[in-house]
Amino acid sequence: QVQLVESGGGLVQAGGSLRLSCAASGRTFSTYAMGWFRQAPGKERELVAAISGSGSTKYYTNSGKGRFTISRDNAKNTVTLQMNSLKPDDTAIYYCATADLMRSILDRGSSGMDYWGKGTLVTVSS
Repeated sequence: QVQLVESGGGLVQAGGSLRLSCAASGRTFSTYAMGWFRQAPGKERELVAAISGSGSTKYYTNSGKGRFTISRDNAKNTVTLQMNSLKPDDTAIYYCATADLMRSILDRGSSGMDYWGKGTLVTVSS
């Protein structure tokens, strides 16, 4: 069992930045890959970024490439998503989730994840 708690969401103007954090507990943190997903109203949940257990491999979808940075601190059991140059289209609930393998995230997206947090709301105003 893994428990995940996201934080850092809020209201920001277009062009601004937010830093999301996900705190994990319940299992050795470095043994699993992590992903950040988001779900906008009326849309499917989509992958934004992923990071391997060691932190050595990172992946970004077009949604966040060049603007978002994923990182993890295995000593503190946290994964963060630094989001810059935010746009109104980034408005969504952001979730962190775990997967045993990075490959599970890349091949299966949300269906490849094992545990999910409850999400944190990001609202970007124009």
